Amino acid sequence: MNKIPITVIVSVKNEELNLPSCLDKLVRFDQIIVVDSGSTDKTKEIAIAKGAEVLQFEWNGKFPKKRNWALQNATIKYDWVLFLDADEFVTDAFVDEIAIKTIDSNFNGYTIQFENFFMGKQLRYGYGFKKSALFKRSKGAYEKIDEDLWSHLDMEVHEHPIIEGNVGVIEAKVAHKDFKDLDHYIAKHNAYSSWEAQRFLQLQSGSNEQLSLNQKIKYGLLTTGLLPAVYFLGAYFLKLGFLDGKEGFYLARFKSHYFFQIQTKVALLKNKK
Repeated sequence: MNKIPITVIVSVKNEELNLPSCLDKLVRFDQIIVVDSGSTDKTKEIAIAKGAEVLQFEWNGKFPKKRNWALQNATIKYDWVLFLDADEFVTDAFVDEIAIKTIDSNFNGYTIQFENFFMGKQLRYGYGFKKSALFKRSKGAYEKIDEDLWSHLDMEVHEHPIIEGNVGVIEAKVAHKDFKDLDHYIAKHNAYSSWEAQRFLQLQSGSNEQLSLNQKIKYGLLTTGLLPAVYFLGAYFLKLGFLDGKEGFYLARFKSHYFFQIQTKVALLKNKK
């Protein structure tokens, strides 16, 4: 079988539970690079056993973070690069589609859509999840945010790729399914909310950066204090999250609480000034 000429970069730290399934589904790609942030479990050994190239990344608190660092420092064979997390699993339909669409010279990137799993169940309703994680490295990179003094995340979690030219959409979805427990989910989003609070205050201080429509809506609602309630009502009722049963309710509540955490942390940070 001819390998697909796309480089897949998987960013990891302590992902021994998710990484085997992720890498098993990438066998049709010609180059797989795992960028690790000093894992203390069997992540590195799993990646090597699966035939992936492994790079170690140690963040110094400044630009670039993990994904931009990989674009700048890894020996990448192909112009098209697909960025995945270890809990993101491609399907044959997805791989078939990108093998065809990346031949089209009219596009320099594609937005990827996800099937979301929560507490072991596939959710069919609620707000969807997508990101532009497939693009030509000659035409794109992740945005740089001036966060050297406050960021504690070594990877571009909320940063968006800036891609020159047309960006299309991949219709076949990638499964987003974390095998780690609920404690991990809560801890991860606690860390994310701290980052978002700092980011919100940075934008309020006059940072002149281009925001997407979704970002403008999110930060606008944060200013009013209505974001947690608006998100829950939208996800659970407007987007029919209640049809996903108790898992749909739990996710809508966890996400609305995530936005409440951001609001609370913004208030605390303002009080310290």
